[in-house]
Amino acid sequence: MADTLIIVPTYNEADGIERILGRIRQSVPLADVLVVDDSSPDGTGETADRLAAADARISVLHRPGKDGLGKAYLAGFERALEGGYEYVVEIDADGSHDPAELPAMLDLAAGGADLVIGSRWVPGGEVRNWPWLRRSISRGGNWYARGVLRSGIRDITAGYRVFRTSALRDLEFDDVSSQGYCFQVEMAWRLETSGHRIVEHPITFVERSTGRSKMHTGIVVEALLRVTAWGVAATLKPRAKVKA
Repeated sequence: MADTLIIVPTYNEADGIERILGRIRQSVPLADVLVVDDSSPDGTGETADRLAAADARISVLHRPGKDGLGKAYLAGFERALEGGYEYVVEIDADGSHDPAELPAMLDLAAGGADLVIGSRWVPGGEVRNWPWLRRSISRGGNWYARGVLRSGIRDITAGYRVFRTSALRDLEFDDVSSQGYCFQVEMAWRLETSGHRIVEHPITFVERSTGRSKMHTGIVVEALLRVTAWGVAATLKPRAKVKA
């Protein structure tokens, strides 16, 4: 998997960054890992630097301030494209995504999928330790986005993903402006509507045990407004056929 770059965006993840990087390196030892840190005041970036100094497959991109999940991933995507990687992975730093699923997800990408989504809401998928409100927001958000965008993706908001970089090259990053919850919707929907092949792989999502969730009301409101606008615009043009 030396052709794979795994992006781990961080902000105040000092308590868990060493643990998740160790799990990633154990699951896919030949992949490269890029930590994208937004100047975490808790020392996450410094911890990542220490780990990178001891492991040539780990590198760290320090950004000047907290600028959103979407821009962190886009910065990582640029690194992946510049580095000639074939696959690029999105994974949370809080341990909610199990790196042990990565070999299976990468196999699906190698088999022809342009985007593999680690899905909570397909048969075999599961969520653990979420309060009913968080579960309702996720299910309701996916239901609404699927309906408005006419999408076939069951977990369009999911943040555990494997992209083919060839598919990312088909997107205009400058046109992507959404963040967080909505960023994941936008990236998947752009690929789906441009005819790329998307596969969902069931995962067990486990709520973080340390640190604080980055989810907040503003992210949910942004998603609602943007998804509604995209849905209206989508009614004005036909969908592309899935690429062979």
